[in-house]
Amino acid sequence: MQSKSSLQLTLAILKPHVVKSPFVLQKIRDLIIDNNFKVVRSRRATLSRAEAELFYKEHESKFFYNRLLTFMCSGPSDIHVLTRHDAVAKWRQLMGPTKVYQAQYNAQDTIRGMFGLSDTRNATHGSDSKESAEREIAILFKDFNIKEWYESEEIFYNLGKLHFDPVSFVHTADKTYIKNEQVTK
Repeated sequence: MQSKSSLQLTLAILKPHVVKSPFVLQKIRDLIIDNNFKVVRSRRATLSRAEAELFYKEHESKFFYNRLLTFMCSGPSDIHVLTRHDAVAKWRQLMGPTKVYQAQYNAQDTIRGMFGLSDTRNATHGSDSKESAEREIAILFKDFNIKEWYESEEIFYNLGKLHFDPVSFVHTADKTYIKNEQVTK
């Protein structure tokens, strides 16, 4: 059983102010599913200062760094590993511009255009490249092995052989599909 073409993984964070608003959180979750993303892993966590420092290390010299760390550690975030073809670019497109004022004027139908409050409280984070996604996933999902996922689970996501649990907001592979295929051979 060979899949069409490889899916791509990306990291998505729904920031603390989004998690505090059930209506906004549900709307963003609906947008994720409606835009054909599959949720590979999902967790709700308040980032520790050490995690946030490691995660945002590239911004360490920027004026907004401490404000960003303080905000990201201020309450729970929903953290997801998403997949689909061209996931990094598609998630960034759905999020909209980082600068909320640009999103509100030029991309009102994006997540940040609808739910961003400021450049720090812009509702979401998304990896900016395949390499960033791998680095970020490794920081926030220490037990998730990307190589193993591609070897043993990606085929199920690519073929749509999945179960979706809306409560835990995650898709899982329907491995009975393989068993059924092997039985008929």
